[in-house]
Amino acid sequence: MTSIQPPQEASPPERAGGASTDPSTGRLVGVDLARALAVFGMYTVHVGPPLSATHGVGSWIRYLADGRSSVLFATLAGFSLMLIAGRRQPKTGRAGRRAKARIAIRAVVLIALGTVMAIFYGDVVILAFYGVYFLLAIPLTRLRAETLAIIATALALTTPQLAFVLKSLLSEPIQQAFDAYDPLKQLSGVGVLDLLLTGLYPTITWMPFVIAGMALARLDLALGTVRARVAALGATLTVLGYGLSRLLGGPDALRSTAESGPPDPGSGSLPPPGDGAFTAQGPVSSLLMAGPHSGTTFDIVGSLGVAILVIVGATAAMDRLPRLRRLATPIIAVGTMSLTAYVGHFVGMSALALMPDDETSQTSWTPLLLFILAAVLFATIWFRFFRRGPLEYLLNTATQPAKHLR
Repeated sequence: MTSIQPPQEASPPERAGGASTDPSTGRLVGVDLARALAVFGMYTVHVGPPLSATHGVGSWIRYLADGRSSVLFATLAGFSLMLIAGRRQPKTGRAGRRAKARIAIRAVVLIALGTVMAIFYGDVVILAFYGVYFLLAIPLTRLRAETLAIIATALALTTPQLAFVLKSLLSEPIQQAFDAYDPLKQLSGVGVLDLLLTGLYPTITWMPFVIAGMALARLDLALGTVRARVAALGATLTVLGYGLSRLLGGPDALRSTAESGPPDPGSGSLPPPGDGAFTAQGPVSSLLMAGPHSGTTFDIVGSLGVAILVIVGATAAMDRLPRLRRLATPIIAVGTMSLTAYVGHFVGMSALALMPDDETSQTSWTPLLLFILAAVLFATIWFRFFRRGPLEYLLNTATQPAKHLR
């Protein structure tokens, strides 16, 4: 499932976790906190028990994490792009060209890293998809928040239907012929068609999340009035997306997710929870569902609303509650090195797959808690000595040639 963001240009967590009242600092720390929550949500889906084996509060935790953690990552990815391109005001001239070059280099690195990881873990790895998102987002980095919001809205309303039509026209012989000449498909099993249309995180229906995140970055979330309006927007989108799906007779997203079965940590492949509902309900009604990874307008709108609420909530908490900010410093550290946390958890899943498997281990929350604890401890210790996470440092180093652009 899910993905990871490039590192943002923020203070290291030990400094960011202090009692500074600088709204800008608080805003960045809030983004890191939201990113850490997305990391833990991803762990929940990949390592935690399946929804069908949970009950009570555990069921809601598992359900909320499914699909929505990767959407939160994608939305934060758009936010991170604006931290490079100019958060409130776009960089222009030489600075603007260098920023776009940095984004392009990051995109290429993520595509390469994602392709390598897909060889071992399948299309559940989102990194190569992220690289495509970043490349397509480069021309949009100078747009205003309002314009970006309009584009995200238009894509959310139209691209799911377009994707449905394109996939219905994409016969198996055509897809096989295309894949036969696709080096990415031959190498990793995740080809151009997967990245753009047929994969777990298809660009055609996931760009609205990235563009919405870019629009959020252009807003002054340090202002209480702005946060209140954005929070109201997030709540409205959540109700519209999931509520209208149910009113119009869309498949039960909670039931569909439960029936999808547990992920297999050893296989590295996480089945889209909406798959069973899609085939059972038929093509037309599938456009009405709002289940995780269903890729419908209702799913996009509802999931984006949840992502906005998490980002605004984390931002407000870090700005208004300095004591909580200090207590959350170890968690914020995970968000600051989320690329490392993302790649590292796949390594951990491989080790977990080597352990004896029994019915109890499939329904236990213990592996999830151990993964979270390991990430928090590693990030906390690492940032006592280094400013960036290990993979974040390598990614930043790869973008250094952009400084020589004239």
